[in-house]
Amino acid sequence: MPVYALVDCNNFYCSCERVFAPHLAGRPVVVLTNNDGCIIARSPEAKALGFKMAEPEFQARARLKRHNVAVFSSNYALYGDLSARVMSTLSEFTPRMEVYSIDEAFLDIAGMPEEAGRYAARIRETVRKRTGIPVSIGIGPTKTLAKAANKLAKKRPELGGVLDMSSLEGREKLLSGLDVEDVWGIGHRHSKRLKAMGVMTAQDFTRLSREWVLKKMTVVGLHTWLELRGIPCISMEMAPKPKQTIVSSRSFGKPVTTLEEMGEAMTRHASRAAEKLRGEKGLAGAVLVFIQTNNFIEGEPQYWASQSRGLNPPTSHTPEIVCRGREILERIFRMGFRYKKVGVMLSGIESEASAQFSLLPSPGERGKQLMDALDRVNAKWGRETLFVAATGTKRVWSMRQNFRSPRYTTVWGDLPYVTI
Repeated sequence: MPVYALVDCNNFYCSCERVFAPHLAGRPVVVLTNNDGCIIARSPEAKALGFKMAEPEFQARARLKRHNVAVFSSNYALYGDLSARVMSTLSEFTPRMEVYSIDEAFLDIAGMPEEAGRYAARIRETVRKRTGIPVSIGIGPTKTLAKAANKLAKKRPELGGVLDMSSLEGREKLLSGLDVEDVWGIGHRHSKRLKAMGVMTAQDFTRLSREWVLKKMTVVGLHTWLELRGIPCISMEMAPKPKQTIVSSRSFGKPVTTLEEMGEAMTRHASRAAEKLRGEKGLAGAVLVFIQTNNFIEGEPQYWASQSRGLNPPTSHTPEIVCRGREILERIFRMGFRYKKVGVMLSGIESEASAQFSLLPSPGERGKQLMDALDRVNAKWGRETLFVAATGTKRVWSMRQNFRSPRYTTVWGDLPYVTI
């Protein structure tokens, strides 16, 4: 019988900011989306003050100041690195692990010599000691029950961040305390319908008939129903699925009106997408470029366009992808508009190892060596130590990050100083 542990970092983005700013303990913290638009993460103190997810920063600005809330721009370099450290620590506790998201992972802890609850408490303590990130852990015989236990462990501080629901004893009572909309696998549409029928909790849901669940919620809903009853239906995915597409896109910090600035931004996204592609050991068979204005601004002329072009032979060579992207951009760009965003999508991705050789001219071995050298330099000395000159140096279109914390763990110049 499997024993799943779902490890979830508490308020991950806010916790990352506090790792290098411990004086923020107890002070409300919020993190904003790209361009400092909306609130994307809140500490418990900020939640208690009534700040909502997706609340626009400009609407909350006065209240943020009045309550002395620490405000941060999103710092994905920091969050990604701390996530990797958390996952690396977790991997030491079991050979069977599934990284579910940047701040969540399932562990199969069946067969461990220690009792599951004590083992989870030791995992929690080790992660906190090594990374500074607090985590909550839910345990169950199925992934859905482990998720439910994790949700309850977060809601009930007296549990110390760990709840074990692997035993039948007391499970019904615990599930009766979990809102049906908080059950993993039950979306907003189904939870709305279930509540209209008087099905308010996870326990109520398990009392529905199997036939009704299958008829109204398909086999996906039936799997959730079975998993809440302790019958495993969702297995561990030990290896991440290969990506079908890679997208790089950001909104501009200010509207862009010229082809020159648009070209710089497109080149940067194409370079970033190609870098990600090489990280996946893949080759792309097509590149798509899209541009768009801000349709939320009333009275302004609006425009949206995209085109794609094949890459033959498939490639991960940055200059080749940039050149094809530039050709597309010149075809779809129109003067007279205030653009909000440009993006690049690579598709038709195949593995380098299984790629077919081509008789057509290609960058070849020298091009591969150049990209390898580029990636190694940037990995060692920080992102964009070397970059394509066509991305520009001033980049006035870059997104706003007025409140971004230093990239403490990924940029040499941002290393914190310690005085002894």
